[in-house]
Amino acid sequence: MRTMAQVSMAALVAAVRTGNWLISFPTDTVPALASRCDRGELIYTAKERQPDKPLILMGANPEQLWPFVRGSAAEWEQWSAMAARYWPGAVTLVLPAAELPPGLNPLGTGTIGLRVPDWPPAQALLQQTGPLATTSINRSGQPPLIELGAIAREFPQVLTLHPWQLPPSPPQPSTVVQWQSGQWHILRQGRVQIEPP
Repeated sequence: MRTMAQVSMAALVAAVRTGNWLISFPTDTVPALASRCDRGELIYTAKERQPDKPLILMGANPEQLWPFVRGSAAEWEQWSAMAARYWPGAVTLVLPAAELPPGLNPLGTGTIGLRVPDWPPAQALLQQTGPLATTSINRSGQPPLIELGAIAREFPQVLTLHPWQLPPSPPQPSTVVQWQSGQWHILRQGRVQIEPP
């Protein structure tokens, strides 16, 4: 088995672009496990994750993510207002999906979770790779891994970013809010308190 390696930003970008590698990098919430957006099946295999748990699409800015959703003009106005208020930041928006790579949402529920992290190394990576399929780095059902040593033990096949710079605030999962039937519904309350516009 390949052992985990810490690599430079350029090497991490090159690796994930091939579609053959899983990578991990710190974000403003918990560290991410990520793949190219059309290779999400790699994440499900590594985490032993059930297919009824869709992945999150993470981007450097909203413009990278909007092509993956579709809705009416009135809905776009609501979504853009939420994005302007909470992105970049620890808020995941679950919106009606356009056509997606199967590995992002294996059961095809018609939605996609989107997030723009508020952490410069993550944004720099995503600016170069484009949107990535992401989730927390842990075995399914276990707490998210934070420290590099624990990640190396559990996921030796994953490439990680060097230097490994965690945000100063204690890592917490994002708040997850879904657009459904013309209004916002909080699915998970994280660090950010949501106040829908």
